[in-house]
Amino acid sequence: MSIKNLRASKMRSFLTMLGIIIGISSVIIVLSVGAGAESLIVNQIRSVGSNLVGVLPGNSDGDGPPAAVFGVVITTLTNDDKKALETQIPEVVAISSYVTTMEPVTYQNQKVTANIQGVSEGYLEISDSDVASGRFILDEDETLLSNVVVLGSEIKQELFNDQDAIGQTIKIKKRNYRVVGVLEAKGVVAFQNTDKMIFVPVTTVQKKIVGINHVGFIRMEVDDEDNMDYVVVQAQEILRDRHNIDNPSKDDFEVANTAAALGSLTAVTSSLKYFLVAIAAISLVVGGIGIMNIMLAAVTERIQEVGLKKALGAKKKDIIWQFLVESVSITLIAAVIGILIGVAFSFLTATIVRYLGYDWDFVITPTSLLLSCGVSVAIGLIFGIYPASKASKFDPIVALRYE
Repeated sequence: MSIKNLRASKMRSFLTMLGIIIGISSVIIVLSVGAGAESLIVNQIRSVGSNLVGVLPGNSDGDGPPAAVFGVVITTLTNDDKKALETQIPEVVAISSYVTTMEPVTYQNQKVTANIQGVSEGYLEISDSDVASGRFILDEDETLLSNVVVLGSEIKQELFNDQDAIGQTIKIKKRNYRVVGVLEAKGVVAFQNTDKMIFVPVTTVQKKIVGINHVGFIRMEVDDEDNMDYVVVQAQEILRDRHNIDNPSKDDFEVANTAAALGSLTAVTSSLKYFLVAIAAISLVVGGIGIMNIMLAAVTERIQEVGLKKALGAKKKDIIWQFLVESVSITLIAAVIGILIGVAFSFLTATIVRYLGYDWDFVITPTSLLLSCGVSVAIGLIFGIYPASKASKFDPIVALRYE
């Protein structure tokens, strides 16, 4: 009887469901996309390596990462700091300074704007990259400020097509640079497409391209994961000594291993995800209020029907159950539609992001589906109880005479 009443006014029933549909689909999408974004961050950090220690300029206040993470330029780290860490910590098997800039690059009539990455010899091992042809940057290139470059696979193709690039000369900021190597295709690592980068000795980028004395950050590879904490402490002590810092609270750098960075980012993404879920859940409350309004209107329209049923022997609980079943049916059907929309949108998002080359997991947990259905039923009961109770209290004689 409840389903028959709902089908009799399809448009009103659909509009009643709309708030719940939007709310449920929003919750599913937020949970799924949030889990996917978290997996993207975790996968990207893990792709860098689990035995890495990073040094960033600037210090955090303990509640978040250093300002350098957000693009603020801080000049407290130098390439000499890298050399000191390299020589004084035996557990460090590879180390590289990093300076990044974007510059136009030309070869004959070809011109592209490329990500120029100033790095050291240790970059190759730290990034687990391989040279497809030629060689990589050497320590002597860094010492001599050599005008040599190593191309990512896509940049090589853009500039030289199928031509051999080794020994060719490209121009950056009106200076000639000789191509000494081309890297194997690697794709997106730590949110950067290394195939579209040009690698230059870090000192050459500092002095000849950008004109600075500081570096963006330093990254070290440790011989064993068990030595990670020791290396962090050693790096802190060396840098404090070099920077004349006596009080750790006044550090002008931040040293962290991959696991610590992963934990911090996961905590941030989880908090953000559940905050967004709470906002999306507000639409469920709005949808519940809409259901109450519609059910109250339905009660007013069906006063004579209620009076007739009670006159024929229907009890108070029978009237309550009929209206509650209608309310719950609306929310449950809306929940199923909302889940289908949410799953479809989440799958589409994951497909698009994966197509763009990022390691994004499509995550839909059974718990979120069951929770959505449970919440919908609860909303139907909570917001349907008052209209149902009101209908059950009608006096049958008054109700039958109602016009």
